[in-house]
Amino acid sequence: MIELPFAREEYQQRLGKIRAEMAKRGIELLIVNDVANQHYITGYDGWSFYTPQVVLVPIEDAEPVWIGRAMDAAGGLLTAWMKPENVVGFPEDHVQRGDRHPMDWIAAWIVAKGWGSRHIGIELEAYYFSPKAHARLVAGLPNAKWHDADLLVNWIRAVKSAPEIVYLRKASRLAEAAVARAYDVIAPGVRECDAIAAIQAAQIAGSPDFAGDITALPPTILGGENASAPHIMWSDRRFGKDETIALELAGVCRRYAAGLARTMQLGKTPTRVADTAKAVIEGMDAVLGTVRPGTTAEAVEAAWRKVIERHGLKKESRIGYSIGVAYPPDWGEHTISLRPGDKTVLQPGNVVHSILGMWMDGWGIEVSETILVTETGNETLTKFPRDIHVKA
Repeated sequence: MIELPFAREEYQQRLGKIRAEMAKRGIELLIVNDVANQHYITGYDGWSFYTPQVVLVPIEDAEPVWIGRAMDAAGGLLTAWMKPENVVGFPEDHVQRGDRHPMDWIAAWIVAKGWGSRHIGIELEAYYFSPKAHARLVAGLPNAKWHDADLLVNWIRAVKSAPEIVYLRKASRLAEAAVARAYDVIAPGVRECDAIAAIQAAQIAGSPDFAGDITALPPTILGGENASAPHIMWSDRRFGKDETIALELAGVCRRYAAGLARTMQLGKTPTRVADTAKAVIEGMDAVLGTVRPGTTAEAVEAAWRKVIERHGLKKESRIGYSIGVAYPPDWGEHTISLRPGDKTVLQPGNVVHSILGMWMDGWGIEVSETILVTETGNETLTKFPRDIHVKA
């Protein structure tokens, strides 16, 4: 068995919080479709979520049940903390067949367990849970009473334990190594794909003391006019001699992600870039001066907006989100958002990635920090110079 990332007591504490929320909502069985939530509850870790995969949490004090493809049950026995009978595989003849679906089998298993008539909560917004899967599951459980349990687990995840923060600190070191490597390798004439290869090597092997994982979002390096769009992918394009380059990178340790965005300049820094960077860095200072227990998410964004408005700038999108356990295609937790209208009150143990990206006409800059809310204020887990890195 692969060493669990946490003690079993940690998983039991998580289950206790999840069941308390289930009881509040009248849910007797929770069907967990979000892959990150499945890992958070069971420790299961495998690239098997391209076929239907669920974790079942009954309201009674019993171990959760992982159900996935039969060949991947072996991975459950190696990575999940539950007893072997709570790692269940559906048969291979249900994989990608037109005449049957894995959710048919899973629904029948739930009925055989005696849970078919329960009040069932289900995550309806999970990335790998298709409309067909939901329809087949509902059809196979005609006596169930359904409840939307989207984000039930995510909100519990939003408050990190001390052992989780240890992994986030390690992930932050990998993020720093990735940005440092980007600074080293990016130069006029270098292909974007070659820079990405070097960055990914730093993300995975950036520490001799622990392994890095793949990042839920791929590395983003935006040069030239590509930097005006925040999510363009790399190519074999070569960096130009006078480009402004926005970097949005991350480090991940045991699936815990820390994001780090920075900006570099090849050649002389244009005045407009320098002025915008000054405003963005001042805005980050305002964010860090506002993040603390008792402050609302919208108040943090308001502090940033006040700064950039003074500089004649405007940003429509949010400036941050809760971050933690992450699987592709996203490292955000879909809970706290630093934006107008989000009245979530920050509390110790929250971790947010505040990313201050300004994407202008034909260029853009980014600065971000992964920020831990402490008992008295905050701590930036990522620690790296924020000024534009100029490379002649």
